[in-house]
Amino acid sequence: MPDSLSLRVNGRTVQLDVDGDRRLLWVLRTELGLTGAKYGCGEAHCGACTVLVDGVPVRSCRLRANEVRGREIVTIEGLEKDGRLHPLQKAFMAHDALQCGFCTPGMILGALGLLNANPRPTEEQVVLGMERNLCRCGAHPRIIRAVLDAAAELRGEA
Repeated sequence: MPDSLSLRVNGRTVQLDVDGDRRLLWVLRTELGLTGAKYGCGEAHCGACTVLVDGVPVRSCRLRANEVRGREIVTIEGLEKDGRLHPLQKAFMAHDALQCGFCTPGMILGALGLLNANPRPTEEQVVLGMERNLCRCGAHPRIIRAVLDAAAELRGEA
């Protein structure tokens, strides 16, 4: 039986009548048409489904929709503001850290969660902070450089 859920997604409140036990990934993709978060493994191992909940990266493939009632959810679609890409999105492009693109939304949101917690990470902290987001194309060195450059821009040092 559907529940009435109020979710705050990318800065707007949405009301949905869905099964509250349904995984957040599928609510985002099928109910809201936000397909940036990808289904990779379904076991919260690969990070392709990463979104931010209250600024913290979470694996939406394992999180139930009713667990995020009233909390702030940000997907890759919510990073662009007024037609301008987020510094992480620009840095990923500048460093060619996109490769096939499947993991990119989760990587960017995982990196943003890292930078929310630590705006001045070292290279080692970026490596450790991103270890739960897998890139099968081998773009990790470029991803690390992109995250460090975006961190500098966000600090006003670029």
